[in-house]
Amino acid sequence: MSGERERVPVLDEPVPVLEGPPGGGARRFWSVRRVPAALVALAILAVAGLLLYDIAAVRAGRPGMRWRRALADDLATRPLDNVWVLLVALAVMALGLWLLVLAVTPGLRAVLPMRRGAGPVRAGLGRKAVEIVLRDRAMTVTGVQSVRVRVRRSKAVVRAVAHFRELTDVLADLEATLDDAVEELGLARPPQVSVHVVRPARKG
Repeated sequence: MSGERERVPVLDEPVPVLEGPPGGGARRFWSVRRVPAALVALAILAVAGLLLYDIAAVRAGRPGMRWRRALADDLATRPLDNVWVLLVALAVMALGLWLLVLAVTPGLRAVLPMRRGAGPVRAGLGRKAVEIVLRDRAMTVTGVQSVRVRVRRSKAVVRAVAHFRELTDVLADLEATLDDAVEELGLARPPQVSVHVVRPARKG
């Protein structure tokens, strides 16, 4: 063996957090969602701190905060069909629905799950990595000048520019090459490849 170390590929996506029992089908990876959780925790901490301070001040014989007394008086006299009450209620409801959606959906749409083996380990490929692989494989086809690849969950759109050869021949070779490339990636749900081949735009 040579003295060179074996190169280990580095993933461009963070290691996902798995939730739920191991096994099953090709489930998506669950996002950690640190930012929404941190924002909600900070908001609750701030509101709880203010209320706790106000309650302690009232218990100590001092008057409550002016903003809380003004808010309580305003809410006691303002009708429920007021525009501002309705707007605040809609905003709170939208925020609650957004948090519910985050709680019940996996997230990490940029990570495509790979086929599982016999072990409990799950693997995934980032969409950018899949796009790079498909673009590099498409550039190996004779006649292809440039390629743009856009990968989604269930579809990969490939737009190629061919500067010689018949477009139908280039299209056939691209479809065969990209189908093989997608199969070699080992994705649990291989995206459907849609290939478009055009001639270079004429200058002038």
